[in-house]
Amino acid sequence: MNRFILLFTLLFFTLSVEAQDILSAELFMRQVALHHPLAKQADLQINRGDALVLKARGGFDPKVGGDLRQKYFDGDSYYSMLNAGLKVPTWFGIQLEGGYDQTGGQNLNPEFKTPEDGLIYAGLSMALGKGLFMDERRAALRQAQIHLESSKVKRQLLLNQLVLEAAEAYWKWFKAYNSMLVYEEGFALADQRFNAVRGGAELGDRPYIDTLEAGIQLQNRNLMLQESRMNFKNASAYLEVFLWEDGIIPLELAATTIPPTMDNTESSDVEFRLLNALDTIGTNHPKLLEYRFMVEGLEVEQRWKNEQLKPTVNLKYNALSTPVNGDVFSTYSPSNYNWGLEVSMPLLLRKERGNVRLNNLKIQEANYEIASMEQAIRSKAEMAINEWSTSFSQVNLYRRTVLDYGKLLDGERQLFNGGESSLFMVNSREMNYMKAKLKLVDLLVTNHMAAVQADFSFGSMGTIVQ
Repeated sequence: MNRFILLFTLLFFTLSVEAQDILSAELFMRQVALHHPLAKQADLQINRGDALVLKARGGFDPKVGGDLRQKYFDGDSYYSMLNAGLKVPTWFGIQLEGGYDQTGGQNLNPEFKTPEDGLIYAGLSMALGKGLFMDERRAALRQAQIHLESSKVKRQLLLNQLVLEAAEAYWKWFKAYNSMLVYEEGFALADQRFNAVRGGAELGDRPYIDTLEAGIQLQNRNLMLQESRMNFKNASAYLEVFLWEDGIIPLELAATTIPPTMDNTESSDVEFRLLNALDTIGTNHPKLLEYRFMVEGLEVEQRWKNEQLKPTVNLKYNALSTPVNGDVFSTYSPSNYNWGLEVSMPLLLRKERGNVRLNNLKIQEANYEIASMEQAIRSKAEMAINEWSTSFSQVNLYRRTVLDYGKLLDGERQLFNGGESSLFMVNSREMNYMKAKLKLVDLLVTNHMAAVQADFSFGSMGTIVQ
């Protein structure tokens, strides 16, 4: 959303993120997973799947209907034909039906003649050839049910990608803030030393050339500090892209909201749940599940296409009875019925055989894709876990390195205050110390992003934050 539109909206809603001053990664990503517009859009996947199942179930809805036709000419009743009935499709391909026929008139076709009280009929129709084991209605419903299961997986994939992007934004924000703290510390040290050197020069204890060198250092530190503040503001602005309320209202970070500091952030080690999940990643990864659902849908379609190779053999049977004084069964006899048999079949079946072959190729292609994708996913997951484990060790190692750089700096300051060191050496020690702290920030961010990438590679990023 355009920044001006965002600010305009916020003037009306006056909303900001109601959170503590310290915004943790877990709280931020949970907010994203629950309220971001793309998260709401992901929820619609399941609603769409439910709607498709409901639509497909409509193919099995009972149908009631009626038909009345009459003809009068020159005062004569040529014919009157009334039919009303109920049809009930079933999952097994059998359609139950029943109804009432009543006809009359001087010129009625004898084929349609019924007793004066009409005829009650009840029976069934079914396909004995094409459509016996699978028909269009059953195929549509089964595919809709598969789509519903697939929509849950698609929702997980959308959330997985969204939370990954949100996590990247958060840890860039974390890095920008902690880098700014390092530069603020460096600027404060340079400013303190500049004032001390200038005071010493005024007293004659230091040469004035030292004030020039200290001043240059102060200016350079100030320049780096300003750039780090700009980076933090930009990172905060980008973080707000992911902050919404109910998928409609964009939110702003409160001015006092900051990420945790580097000193208060522990490094993350590989979790056993992912190590255990590595053996089943080929079964549970949502991307692979999505493709397997697609293959399952193609297999349903294949069953229906195979049915097209069979001849059409439709059987219909109805028992007939005339109601007498409202009693339907008083005149019932097994010898009263009508039935019909319809048989047809294309001679060459080239169209049907071509459709079967094309669909079978689609299934084979999808299975090859699944095999290739499974290997790629497993490799990426293993690499993500390796990076996570390595970065954890690096952070713990480099924390000691930062402490050692700090000790070197303290020792150099003591030598400088005792007149046994130069301003150049102190500045050099300070720069090395600052670079070490910045490197530690980088490693810490790398470690936590490796954890994020590991969860993403397993397809579980969208579930662990809900």
